[in-house]
Amino acid sequence: MARTAHKAETPAEIALAIVRRLQAARFSAFWVGGCVRDFLLGRPPGDYDIVTSALPGQIEALFRRTISVGRKFGVMVVVEQCHQFQVATFRAEADYQDGRRPGRVVFGDAMADARRRDFTINGLFYDAVRKQLHDWVGGEADLRARIIRTIGTPAERFAEDHLRLLRAVRFAAQLDFTIEDGTFAALKAHAPRIKATSAERIREELVTLFCPPHASRGLELLRQSGLLEQVLPEIAATIACEQSPTSIPRAAFSTISD
Repeated sequence: MARTAHKAETPAEIALAIVRRLQAARFSAFWVGGCVRDFLLGRPPGDYDIVTSALPGQIEALFRRTISVGRKFGVMVVVEQCHQFQVATFRAEADYQDGRRPGRVVFGDAMADARRRDFTINGLFYDAVRKQLHDWVGGEADLRARIIRTIGTPAERFAEDHLRLLRAVRFAAQLDFTIEDGTFAALKAHAPRIKATSAERIREELVTLFCPPHASRGLELLRQSGLLEQVLPEIAATIACEQSPTSIPRAAFSTISD
């Protein structure tokens, strides 16, 4: 009799199993960030990130295949059934010097880890085993209100990692959310700092931002925030140019972008 082929598990099922194994070993463990946000919005998550009280060495001991991608930051990758899952130790960060990386990392608890993150909608933790949502930053309310808001003081969050300036615009465009007034004011004030970010990181954000169907809104938010003249000055320069009768109407640009 022919043997029945084993059904491959979905990424969600594997991510649940990883959390279950960590909790069985008496560590705290949660799904975090974009996968929780998308799950609550009814959107299929692109990937699953996990945070835990387990230290890197303890993560290695629990899983057969792991990759150390940022051990000093507590970041490991667990490989299960050809899928990769980032599993990171709870941490707090401080002493940002270059607008990208913290100078000091201290392993901490789940609440501290949530409060170091960028936007409230990305600071939600979900216990996939107990089916419990943990919200220490007001992210659930902002999801309902469709608002992009930094966790803590906007100026501090943008100073820590300048790429968050572009990420705020990308999330607002992708999700069709509004950027909260204080966050948007700080975004405009800090827009010139995006130039200190590497071209590769900027390009990755822009490629995603200009994907259909939200490209035209992304372009408009870039313009309103002052980021457009910093990252795409050639396009910014064309906005104030008069168009000849034979040129492509400006409205058509939005259609082409989409």
